[in-house]
Amino acid sequence: MHSDGHLHDGGAWFEPMLLGSFALVILIYIGAALYSGRRYKKWPLSRTLFWILGVMSAASAIVGPIAARAHMDFTAHMVGHLLLGMLAPILLVLAAPITLALRTLDVQSARRLSRLLKSWPLRIISHPISASILNIGGLWILYTTGLYGAMQHNITLHALVHFHVFAAGYLFTASMIYIDPAPHPLTFKFRMIVFALSLAGHDILSKYIYAHPPSGVMKEQAESGGMLMYYAGDAVDLVLICILCCQWFKAARPKESIAI
Repeated sequence: MHSDGHLHDGGAWFEPMLLGSFALVILIYIGAALYSGRRYKKWPLSRTLFWILGVMSAASAIVGPIAARAHMDFTAHMVGHLLLGMLAPILLVLAAPITLALRTLDVQSARRLSRLLKSWPLRIISHPISASILNIGGLWILYTTGLYGAMQHNITLHALVHFHVFAAGYLFTASMIYIDPAPHPLTFKFRMIVFALSLAGHDILSKYIYAHPPSGVMKEQAESGGMLMYYAGDAVDLVLICILCCQWFKAARPKESIAI
């Protein structure tokens, strides 16, 4: 794969700013959790840990050695994709940031947030089908067109692609497992069907990458990256499947009868 050192060097000046932003996001969450714990019952420590790990996963894909190597190594790029677009979203969704925000904000601000979550634009993009198209469809566009090669030469495009990968991954995960309140909940069966189709689309893409390297990627790296996308991606998806099945089992379990 062709290395574009100028892209990395040109963006190196704001790496400390990015690291500071990630640290600030963690501190804000911890502060909100402590504040919420004083007003209501204690915020679960596990959710705080999920948030910290999720932010760290996303950060490691954008700054640091993995991000630096991703400009010249497609396998490292794929590691970043898995961290930013799959692992980080699961961890952050499990941290229930919307629930924490609703518990922390004042009444008027919480109501505004609730109205925003129920608005038709968010209802559309957070629907499992729309979220799947944004997530899997975006990856097909990235790896089967000239977009992947172009992003290596344009730092703005590079940032936009990374933002899309994360945002689409988060929307997809949140549309599959309901940890935060779901303004427009859908059935488990429907979500499972959409998830299965999305998983197939992801696996087919990984095989396509293996056989048809993206622009500027050597065959050996494409094969390594495609295999990593297939096997590691399925491992992360397995976690999501387990969570979804556990939620389905709990929801379907008969309620204990109350003695009169």
